[in-house]
Amino acid sequence: MSGDDARWMRTALGLGARGQGRVWPNPAVGCVIVRDGRVVGRGWTGPGGRPHAETEALRQAGKAARGATAYVTLEPCAHFGRTPPCVEALIRAALARVVIAMGDPDPRTDGAGVKRLRAAGIAVTSGVEERAAARAHQGFVSRVTKGRPALTLKLASSLDGRIATASGESQWITGPEARRAVHAMRARHDAVLVGAGTARADDPSLTVRGLGMAHQPVRVVISRRLDLPTDSQLARSARDIPLWLICAEDAPEERQADWRDLGAEIIALPAPIDLGQALAAMGQRGLTRVFCEGGGALAASLLQADLVDDLISFTAGMALGAEGLPAIGPLALAALDQAPRYALRETRQIGTDILTHWSRA
Repeated sequence: MSGDDARWMRTALGLGARGQGRVWPNPAVGCVIVRDGRVVGRGWTGPGGRPHAETEALRQAGKAARGATAYVTLEPCAHFGRTPPCVEALIRAALARVVIAMGDPDPRTDGAGVKRLRAAGIAVTSGVEERAAARAHQGFVSRVTKGRPALTLKLASSLDGRIATASGESQWITGPEARRAVHAMRARHDAVLVGAGTARADDPSLTVRGLGMAHQPVRVVISRRLDLPTDSQLARSARDIPLWLICAEDAPEERQADWRDLGAEIIALPAPIDLGQALAAMGQRGLTRVFCEGGGALAASLLQADLVDDLISFTAGMALGAEGLPAIGPLALAALDQAPRYALRETRQIGTDILTHWSRA
């Protein structure tokens, strides 16, 4: 591995990030083809997972791919799906070398891509910028290995950890810059998740706004009894923007029918709803990255179930006092060593607020 390898792989990772939130159930892969120190082709996974990054980069490179080096953020697929294996396309292009950031845990590929490239006489280097690639492909890897999407929990609170006053007033605790950042985060996830209490209290649309985007994430609400208002923003937009409602199997049939008529997809699970099963149901439908925006009870339940992979907190410079609504509901901890712990990844100022990003230690 050379310094150039790391530099070109970082370029590929930047390209792959362009597909986040748009390509599920596929991974958001990036690819750069370099010949004589010059980029001759580049690609990233297209909307809905097609085209793959490698085939798009090869298309751009054309004959210039012969003898060149391809930098790919995930081991090229070795199985037939809706398209032929990318590894075969790389072999046909007569590349001299393929540099891979990390292996593909999908059992249909898992090392087979590397073996086929080497068997064809192509030099392969693996593990370049592997740690960054693992972060980039966290959701895809989670879905393949754990059967559920990666989950990011977002909290926006006062400096004393409150998300609303005692009367429920919450708009707006954080400033416009922080809210814009949240919309950008929504755009990079496959779905936005809230609990029934938030859906009732805030009447959210859960859409990406102000960024000039036509694409929207799936909206997911967990509501055991489906006791959600059918004149809400979610209801009015259910036919235009995907809305999934996760309820218990014993939720009233008439409510399930009403929401189906409005255009929502109903996902009924055994009662009481197990959040691990709820996330598994999302994974079965292809989701790889879910952005949870509360409320406090759902946040606590996800933390208790050890389902939070990343925690992003926006903290505003105001205090609401003990009577305010807490960002995280009761966790029933008997001792400090029972508390969920995360490693700090980033702290920065956004407008008048502070963002902190925590990940699994």
